[in-house]
Amino acid sequence: QVQLVESGGGLVQAGGSLRLSCAASGRTFSSLNMGWFRQAPGKEREFAAAISLTGGATYYADSVKGRFTISRDNAQNTVYLQMNSLKPEDTAVYYCAAAAGLLRLSVSNNYDKWGQGTQVTVSS
Repeated sequence: QVQLVESGGGLVQAGGSLRLSCAASGRTFSSLNMGWFRQAPGKEREFAAAISLTGGATYYADSVKGRFTISRDNAQNTVYLQMNSLKPEDTAVYYCAAAAGLLRLSVSNNYDKWGQGTQVTVSS
């Protein structure tokens, strides 16, 4: 079983940047597609970004495209989400997730394991 632990969340002003990290353990990280989702208060969890096994393919929600960058370091068993030009509407709990299959990575039900989440708050 893989365990996922997110870090890097916090409070930032609009226009600022944060980098989230998700450390994985317990299973071969390089065999997993990875994704980031977020959930704002009172809203459903939504897809933010995903990356394939080798990092050769990345996927983004339209709302974050051009501002967020997902990357991974398979030697360090870690996936990152670099978030730039943050907006108040980016405020949410951000979750890291792992998918063993090669299904649509924008769909949360296709992920097998989730982290506990890290809070990101963007002030205006």
